Amino acid sequence: MQLLKLKPVLYEYETFQDFIDDQKISAHDLILSNAPILGNLLNDCGCEAQVIYQEDYGRGEPDDVMVNKIIERIHSLDFDRLIAIGGGTVLDIAKILSVCGDETDVNDLYDHELTSHHELIAIPTTCGTGSEVTNIAVVNRTKLHTKQGLVGDAMYPDRAVLISEFIKNLPYQFFATSSIDALIHAIESYLSPKATEYTQMFATAAMSTILPVYQHVAVEPDDYKEFGKLLFEASLNAGISFSNAGCGLVHAMSYAFGGKYHVAHGESNYQFLMSVLRFYDLKDPDGFAPLKELLKDIFENEEDPLESLSALLENVLHYKPMHDYGATEADLRPFAHSTYANQQRLLANAFVSVDEEDIYDLYKDCL
Repeated sequence: MQLLKLKPVLYEYETFQDFIDDQKISAHDLILSNAPILGNLLNDCGCEAQVIYQEDYGRGEPDDVMVNKIIERIHSLDFDRLIAIGGGTVLDIAKILSVCGDETDVNDLYDHELTSHHELIAIPTTCGTGSEVTNIAVVNRTKLHTKQGLVGDAMYPDRAVLISEFIKNLPYQFFATSSIDALIHAIESYLSPKATEYTQMFATAAMSTILPVYQHVAVEPDDYKEFGKLLFEASLNAGISFSNAGCGLVHAMSYAFGGKYHVAHGESNYQFLMSVLRFYDLKDPDGFAPLKELLKDIFENEEDPLESLSALLENVLHYKPMHDYGATEADLRPFAHSTYANQQRLLANAFVSVDEEDIYDLYKDCL
């Protein structure tokens, strides 16, 4: 039985300049990023790397149309290392670029084994996706009308780099949605049937960091930037856990909804978290008890830990039901069918087995 896999070599720097100098970034490297993130950093650091910006090819989270435009662009460039600097969208696209070879359509990559063609350095600028240490990229496949993960060991970055400087410019909304995503990664992988004592160790470390930060931020919201280093490390720990044990029902349900209504990934996951956890507790209270005990220890109280968790998250990011994003009752059956038909990879990691009717009932609960 495999207990843990961790491919990327981990690095940590205080500033982008420290990274440029230590990793000897040059004109032979290609950076994929966003202009607002890099700003004047490239000029200030004297960085000569080639640069392309994701927003020049499409806005929002990645869909196959955007990704294919970027694939076409990089086929015209000559470079050695690929450096991704950004949130989950940029990191996921870069992982696809590193394995695309001669392909021109990301949809074709779902049909065969993946091979790495470029060394990949992944640098997160949000504290949530953990994408810098995972082997998955999520794409909205427009023909299927759902988001779907592309998975393969060739997609692991070669180096994962944490740079504390980037958290200083992260707006509160991105802090909240991305760190909630990291928390959900930790919770779902902790509960996964594929969890081991090692993956649960990383998941526990992530939860034990994020939730106390939330307790502070719920009282002093402007202080979130003070916890940048801790949150980056928590996101990475959660990423290590879920890249081994997998995410489950929460993520599975988020894709059809988030794909149709263009809801950010972390916010879409948050939509379903508490309903799914209460469902698990109802279906298997004995098996679910260790997570509840862990949450009690973190919260240092004897109250219902699920209600404590729900109240704390509400203080960090206001919860909105699905209908606030435009969803209607007519969406529920198609969402349930799409989830059951297209997300079996994730549903296999659910804490308890579910059928399409269970998924429909949970969507209905969140409407």
